[in-house]
This record gives sequence, structure tokens and C-alpha cells, in this order.
Amino acid sequence: MFPVTEYLAEQRVQAAQDGPSMRLLVVGEQPADFEYLRKLLESAAEEQLLLQYASSPHEALDSLRQDNFDLLLCGYHAGSGAGLDFLHQVHQIWPAAPVIFLSDHMSQAAVGQAIEAGAYACIQRSNMKTSSIVRAVSCAIEMYGKERQRQRAENMLRKLWSAVEQAAELISITDRAGTVEYVNPAFETLTGYSRTELIGQTLRLLNSPEEPAATHEQMWETLLSGGIYRGIVTHKKKNGETFVVEKTITPVRDAQGIVTNYVSCDRDITERRRLELQLQQAHKMDAIGRLAGGIAHDFNNLLMIVSAYAELMLDHFTSEHPLRRNVQQILTASRRAADLTRQLLAFSRKQMQALQVLDLNWVIQEVSKMLPRLIGEDIEFIFVPGEKLDKVKADPVQIEQVVMNLAANARDAMPKGGRLIIETAKVCLDEAYVQRHTMVPPGDYVVVSVTDSGQGIAPEHLGHIFEPFYTTKEEGKGTGLGLATVYGIVKQSGGFIWVYSEPGLGTTFKIYLPRAEQQSLVPSQTQHLDEPPQGTETVLLVEDEDAVRQSTCEFLVLNGYTVLEARNGEDALRVAQECNKTIDLMVTDVVMPLMGGAQVANRLTATRPGMKVLFVSGYAESTVLRQGAIDLVGHFLQKPFTLKMLARKIREVLQEENAKAMAAGS
Repeated sequence: MFPVTEYLAEQRVQAAQDGPSMRLLVVGEQPADFEYLRKLLESAAEEQLLLQYASSPHEALDSLRQDNFDLLLCGYHAGSGAGLDFLHQVHQIWPAAPVIFLSDHMSQAAVGQAIEAGAYACIQRSNMKTSSIVRAVSCAIEMYGKERQRQRAENMLRKLWSAVEQAAELISITDRAGTVEYVNPAFETLTGYSRTELIGQTLRLLNSPEEPAATHEQMWETLLSGGIYRGIVTHKKKNGETFVVEKTITPVRDAQGIVTNYVSCDRDITERRRLELQLQQAHKMDAIGRLAGGIAHDFNNLLMIVSAYAELMLDHFTSEHPLRRNVQQILTASRRAADLTRQLLAFSRKQMQALQVLDLNWVIQEVSKMLPRLIGEDIEFIFVPGEKLDKVKADPVQIEQVVMNLAANARDAMPKGGRLIIETAKVCLDEAYVQRHTMVPPGDYVVVSVTDSGQGIAPEHLGHIFEPFYTTKEEGKGTGLGLATVYGIVKQSGGFIWVYSEPGLGTTFKIYLPRAEQQSLVPSQTQHLDEPPQGTETVLLVEDEDAVRQSTCEFLVLNGYTVLEARNGEDALRVAQECNKTIDLMVTDVVMPLMGGAQVANRLTATRPGMKVLFVSGYAESTVLRQGAIDLVGHFLQKPFTLKMLARKIREVLQEENAKAMAAGS
């Protein structure tokens, strides 16, 4: 077998990838000479070669533009210069193409000139034997194969270079000592350092003071032991800002396995880390809220006992009695404590809501009448109402509390005066916003912005300002519940709140409340402030807290009611069964052991359809509703309440039911 066949056999796999065979273009030979070459080469190559014929250089150039060939065999006429011109044109189309000139006679000078111009070989036709032509073709194809491999390697390097240059990840190459040899454009863009600033430096330039030294020690321990380092590291940009990267640093080894370089591929996860921290903060706030709500509920019952007995004592003292002032102080303190529990319930999203469809512009306009007295004359107040504002569904009293708390917070941040601006607007939050704030569903919202020109909030405090009892004020200057209450009310109303602040540059709170599906306004109910008349009806009082039940019973009896006491739901069924007269009203706690208030009401109203029911509870709305169907608007009273509030609510329920009965009879 001839050498060309051996070479082509070795190239069979590569040829299968690049094409079915090695292709040769024979240019300018006589047809008889072409046939001779074809038979000669095909017999030697065992069908590994495909020969194509072009009668002229012009035809050959057209073929090259349309197809690919591995070798050109071209006739050469010494002295005409046409062969060298043709070679130049071939290399314009096909650089480094192997061309073998075939000639009747060529001087050594002509051969040297052709070789210098880029020809691979020159063969005299008179010497064109099988061995010489096959050897020349074999060598030319081998050379071309190596050239193609080189070109493939260069193409691959160009692709790798392009991929690295265009990669979104931060890619850097350092030597074994950590000196930078290369960084890609993404590295420059994010860090703010140019290549010229980084090359020759070490990446310690990016070390952040927030990152523990142990992290870098662990990284180098891993790399020096020959391992691949994976970890999350905080870096510092040129402008001083920090960013977090997920840092696949890989040692690069030579043929002997010795580490020569390190390649670092970093992914910027600053935004992801921020969202993770937001989620962690939300979980923490939920946990604190559950704790606060539980404490508030238990505390409510204690307050009910204190305030109820204080009210009973007060009713027995004349205005001149020396102890009357002491009892009034007890009542004042219990009301302040009740306000604190309401704030805790608001933070924990467990405060009962009287939901209405509201126009926030109107609500804030009403609150604005009181704000100047709250914030003081040295603070300029501006309200900028949004046009064509959508309605929201919320508790108007709670929204007023949100505005008042934020205004008070702004006042404290501006001890030397300043400016307070409240703005409203409607916004539509799209997917792009949602991607940055993962816990926010897209949709239509009404946003309330409260901006002050005060001292601002330091970064280390921003993550804690909504936590209950967390305050940056001096001791005795605040309870730490103002912003916690705001947070709870906003969350309970289905919205969310963000804060933007920098020390010395003021603070902006933005509250987003979802657009109400119903856009017609619900008329607000007027509150009865005058003292209610006493009653003569029979009341079944169901309360599992003994002291609360006893004080309430004593108060109702003093106000003319006949009271039947029950310690729990089962006891209430027994008392009602033993009672031979009409029970006009049942006042029952909602959450009780053995049997809840809703179950008791269902059982008793089935046998006593004329009996009215008033529910009371200190638990969350969601907990109350799990007990059964309860009218939370007309027939419910949230603990803690005063005994006089209870008396007014009792009269309200009884009179409402009496009015319904009269209307039905007429």
C-alpha cells in the first residue's frame, strides 16, 4: 500500500466528521492527463480520494467559491506568470491551501519562486511516476491536515475567548501567587476596575472588611492542597460598595500535573442574597408576631380584670372621695396598657378590622387636619393627593393610625424642623418589579409615600425598625411599637411596606395597598358616644376566665340586668336547660375549652330562636372565624373593652334585633 493510503486510513475518522473523502481539484490539465492522474491516485488511495476536473483557472476559482477541496493539482507554464497569479487568487479564497504545480520543465529559480509564493511542491511531468506523485500528494495532505487542525484549534480558542469575554460571570486568571493575569469585561463592569488597574495586582484589592479573614484562609488552604474552592464571598467595588459572589476557583495544571494558574468564575448573587435576607426577615417578623399576639391575648384578660374592678370601684365613690383619684389613675394606666396590646395585636396582624372600601385621599385629608398639631409648627407639612386614585379595602381607623405613627416618627427625626411630605398615587407592579421583590404579587396598588427631611436611618438599623420594642431613641422617649404597628396593619390589610433611607438625607416609607375589587364607597358607621340606658333583660354570660366573668356579672346586675353565669360552653347548655324563662341575650367568649362560643350559639338558638348573641374575644380574627360563622361587625366586641363599652354594645344588639322584629311584624 502506498504512503498516501496509510495516511488517509489514519484520517478516516476525522474525514467522516469533515466530509466523506479527501477531495482533489485538478486544474488546466488535458483530459487524458486528468484521467491518468485519477486512475493513478484512486488506485493508490483505495477510493479515499475524489478528483474533480477544472479546465481553466477561471473555472477552478468558481469551483473553489462554491465548494471545499483538500488539494489542488495545477498545470504550470513557466515564464507566463499565470500560475503565480492563479496561486495568489486561490489563497485569497482559500488561505494556506496546498497547491502542487505540474510542469513539463521548470528551472530551479522558477521552482524557488513558486515555493516562495506559497506552492507546496512542483513536479515535472516527465518524472511523474506513481511513487513521486503519491508521495507529494501524501505529504501535501498531511501538511494540510495539520494546518486544518491548527485552524480548528485557533477557531476553538477564538470561541472560548469570545465566550469568556461575553460571559455574565466574573472570570479571572491568576498565577500561582494570586497575581492577576486576565479579567473579563463582566469583571470590569461589576467591580469598577479596568484591566490595566487589575493586571499585575492581587485580588486582595477586592477584599471587603465585612468578610472574615478566615474565609480567605480557608480558600487558600483549599487551593494549595490542590482542591477546587467553592464558597460565598463578599467583595468590595472600586467605589466602596460591597457585592456578594458565589465563587467553580479551579487550579490549572500542565502536562506533568503541576499547578500553573488559577481560574476563578464568580457569579454575582447580591440581589439573590438580598431577597433571601428579606425572606428571612419576613419569617422572623412572623415568628415575633405570633409571640406578640399570644402575649397580647393573655394580657388582655388581665387588663379586663383590672379595668373592670376599677370601674366598679369608681361607680361607688363620690367625686369627693379621697380614693377616687387613685382609681382613675388605675383606669388610665389600664387604658394605656390596652393601647399597647392593641398595637401588639396590630403588629401581629391579629387585631380585628372593620373593613371598608376607602378613598385614601379622603382619609389622609381628614388626618391632615390634626397633623400640624402633632408634628409642630417648625415642620412644613405638604400633602400631594394622586389623581383618579383607586379605592382600597381597609380599616379607616387603622389607616389613620398608620399615618399618625409615621408622622410622629418623622417628627422625632427632625428635632430642628424640616419638611414632611405625604403623597398618594396608583401604580401597577409588573413582573420586573416582582422579580426584585419576591414576596410581592403583581397587580394594581395604591401607594402612600411618607417622606421626611430628617436624620435618616443608619444601615445597621434598617433591618430591625419594624420589630416591636426596637427603638433608636433615648430611653423613655419611645415604646418601639410605632413602626411595628404600622408594619402589622399594612400586612393585615394585604399590603406591604418598604423603607428607603440614608443617614443625613431623610427617610421615605412607601406603603402599597392592593386595589379593592369593589370600587364603590361603603358608608362608615357612626359611633355611639352617649351613655346607654340601663336594661332589664336576662343575659346569659359565658366566660371561662373567672375574674372577668365575675366582674362583668357584677356590673350588669348593677345596671339592671338579670345575669345567668356559665363557666364554659357545656355549662351554658346546662344553665339554659334549667332556666324556665326567656333568655334575651347570650354574651359569650368565642374560644373556650370543651366547646366554643359559636357551637354554643348554634345549639341554643336552635331551641331558643328569639335569643340574641354577642361574641367577645381577644384572639385573632382568623382564630375567631375558625370557631364558626360569627358576625364580626354587628355582634362582636374585641377585648380588652371597658364595661361601659360592653353595656353600649349590649343595648345596640338588643335594639337592632327589636327593630328587625317590629319591621317583620308590620
